[in-house]
Amino acid sequence: MASTSSRGSLPRTCTKNDNAPYFGETIGRIANRVANAKFELSGKTHHLPVNNGPNSLHGGNAGWGKREFDGPSQVERNGKQATLFKYHSADGEEGYPGAVEVSVWYVQEKEDGKEVLYIEYEAELVDDNISETAISMTNHSYFNLSNSPTIAGTEVTLITNKYQVVDDGGIPEGPIEEYPGVKPNTTFTLGETEPDIDDCFIANTNPSSVPLDTRSSPVQRVAAFFHPESKIHLEILTTEPAFQFYTGKYIDVPAVEGLPARGARAGFCVEPSRYVNAINVPEHQSMTVLKKGEKYGSRIVYRGWKA
Repeated sequence: MASTSSRGSLPRTCTKNDNAPYFGETIGRIANRVANAKFELSGKTHHLPVNNGPNSLHGGNAGWGKREFDGPSQVERNGKQATLFKYHSADGEEGYPGAVEVSVWYVQEKEDGKEVLYIEYEAELVDDNISETAISMTNHSYFNLSNSPTIAGTEVTLITNKYQVVDDGGIPEGPIEEYPGVKPNTTFTLGETEPDIDDCFIANTNPSSVPLDTRSSPVQRVAAFFHPESKIHLEILTTEPAFQFYTGKYIDVPAVEGLPARGARAGFCVEPSRYVNAINVPEHQSMTVLKKGEKYGSRIVYRGWKA
């Protein structure tokens, strides 16, 4: 369901140049957008690459999804056989402060007839000269549950309709509100062009309760999908407080290595992570600030079956 290649989890059939939609990438240091491509920590302003309007998106021009990870290594993790990838992110990489060690574990199992992929993220600041940095990781896999060129006909159920209202550049403005036309735990169907969604939904509306390491938090189902033609089900679970749901309007990828071209709404994406632009919002900042001696962590689970 998600790639485990050494290029930041980039699918083996896709090159960096072909992957404007971030297919299958491990996103970091900060997933989603950072307003005006800058943030302040320890009294210093850190400037990031501007690659999405005036903002910085998905870690910059060469975020972790464009980097070569070390691996795969077969290891035991929490009593299960896991595949481990590691990456050392240098101080100043894409403008981010401090050297960071990143670990990503994948565990693939079959449970009650369902294919399950567990992803665990961990990041640690290992720089003796920097006291804190910013982290918010996610997986950027896309899904299409049918043999059709688009996701039309896919039935969607979200745990929440609370979302971050954003400006034209995708930066949150104002309070969290209810998404128009979406009700919690109520199924709706994706059409050929509508609904057109690219927004961050909030599963935990109390930012002060979100720890830097969410791995000890309950794993909850945030999104479920079903296609009546293929009979394929997909559930996405996570420990994260938020998730970006994107219906793929801007996918435009040429044919690669014998695979067909991918156009608008060829797939949908659910990106569990922290709030958008949390690093620049005082009330949200603690969920993304990694200090020396601490660990950032999160979990994502994909569960798929046909019935």
